[in-house]
Amino acid sequence: MSTSFTTLELSIEGAVARIWLNRPELRNAFDDVVIAELTQAFVEAGEAPQVRAIVLGANGPAFCAGANLNWMKRMADYTRDENVADAGKLATMLRTIADCPKPTIACVQGDVYAGGVGLVAACDIAVSVDTAWYCLSEVKIGLIPATISPYVLRAMGTRAAQRYFLTAERFSAAEAHRIGFVHEVVAADALDAKVAEIAKALTGASPAAVRACKTLIADVAGQDIDDALIAKTVQGIADIRASEEGREGVRSFLEKRKPGWLA
Repeated sequence: MSTSFTTLELSIEGAVARIWLNRPELRNAFDDVVIAELTQAFVEAGEAPQVRAIVLGANGPAFCAGANLNWMKRMADYTRDENVADAGKLATMLRTIADCPKPTIACVQGDVYAGGVGLVAACDIAVSVDTAWYCLSEVKIGLIPATISPYVLRAMGTRAAQRYFLTAERFSAAEAHRIGFVHEVVAADALDAKVAEIAKALTGASPAAVRACKTLIADVAGQDIDDALIAKTVQGIADIRASEEGREGVRSFLEKRKPGWLA
């Protein structure tokens, strides 16, 4: 890739892009530089034509400890307008991840705190090592998990959020799995293989269909099942059936051959 990053690594291996947080000495806590670089990395990976899946991971013992302490010290002196601008950049980063046209996998190798929980929630799929701990710690220091809340609520549900937003209790990877926040929990030595297995499934699917599925989920989730929604789903299947990849997929299935995007 053309961009040089200082807080993370971006690499492309075949159809899979890897974005790795790389400040283990700071427990991969983020600040304005990390936020800007993550935003740019997901834009670049999302736009790369060969990429069909993106894995977000981290080096070191922690996945992401939330906000960097030095950044928090600077924020303590911000005006309200400066806080709005700063939070807006974090919100843009999270939305860039969530709206990425390529499917995303969070590969969680260590503890996840505060804003780091938002990073995991913004990804489409999350795989966690069984020793990881999670914590929405904001209320302990007089704050709220505001910018990450749309993604965390979507990932764990309102009922679980009512506990963990309010209590700031740590919860285990097993609990994260029980409440639906992560999809898989594995031993450390099985983490890479499980992520690779899911990435393989994603890269074997029609790229156009995967993009359309991400849009479909966003359009349908939480909506009333009314005439307008039904009409939208009818249009959606009609559009994809008539598309080039849709036609090729059906033809290849009927002809018992690999579709063109795998050739």
